[in-house]
Amino acid sequence: MLTNAKIALGIPNADKPGQYFSFRLKQDMINEKAEHRQPASILVVADIEGNFKAFCRLLFKSGVIDKHLDWRFKDGHLVIVGDCFDRGDQVTECLWLIYSLEEKANKEGGHVHFILGNHEIMNLNGDWRYVHPKYAEKPSTSKNRPAALYDGSFELWRWLRTKNIIEKIGAVLFVHGGIDNQLLKLNMSVSEINNFARPYYTRANETFSDPALNAVFNSENSPFWYRGYYQQTATEDLIDATLKHFRVQTIVTGHTVVDKVTSFFNGKVINVDTDHASGNSEALLIKKDSFYRIDKDGKRERLK
Repeated sequence: MLTNAKIALGIPNADKPGQYFSFRLKQDMINEKAEHRQPASILVVADIEGNFKAFCRLLFKSGVIDKHLDWRFKDGHLVIVGDCFDRGDQVTECLWLIYSLEEKANKEGGHVHFILGNHEIMNLNGDWRYVHPKYAEKPSTSKNRPAALYDGSFELWRWLRTKNIIEKIGAVLFVHGGIDNQLLKLNMSVSEINNFARPYYTRANETFSDPALNAVFNSENSPFWYRGYYQQTATEDLIDATLKHFRVQTIVTGHTVVDKVTSFFNGKVINVDTDHASGNSEALLIKKDSFYRIDKDGKRERLK
């Protein structure tokens, strides 16, 4: 059973004020699969950080949604590589849009993947140091503390805990930060990493004596915090070992801001974290074995 719901959304300077989209709340929450076959098309975005207008524009110009925010990507897959939370002032709008697109995509044979980043994990643990000021205001009628889960929205809380921190789609590995050697040494599959980590999503602030939990949740080397690919601390040998272990050809990340969607390590790693807030909004399109950078106007440029 699903329950009908409407979430009213005003979109400043875009379409008409007071626009809303409709969707149904999920009664049953099921943990996401972590491994999928390669679809014909994949669009990847990262680090939206509450910039709803930029997010909508990018999805519209890339052919994922129409002007009514409905799915039009057919059997394509949309991948959000973490960090919808914090900084921007329309985080809830971004979350509900992703939530709504899941069911709409499934009806067309498509799929929406929302991979957790460090800011999702932070908010699940009450770390709100980067929230927009409007989310720090406690409503006079509320008994709850202010939070980026917005006055204790249990629906979003349940939903986020079904998500993964790493996924494999065809020959591409998706992870917010990256894979450090410490995690690689655990010799876990993509599914095993998620099943191991999920019970601790809301305990990430704890100090773990278990080396495996440290590898997953350590603030510097965890898959949602790691920056080694872009700080010249990772070697191509580590990249090759990661590709071999997970049986993939490419790793796609966000987390570390780049001027444009860029490939590294001879095309083996691609970073899709551009600064949406400044108007430098880009996505990655994967069609079979080809990779394209797409800008905010829908212009496409081949990467490899």
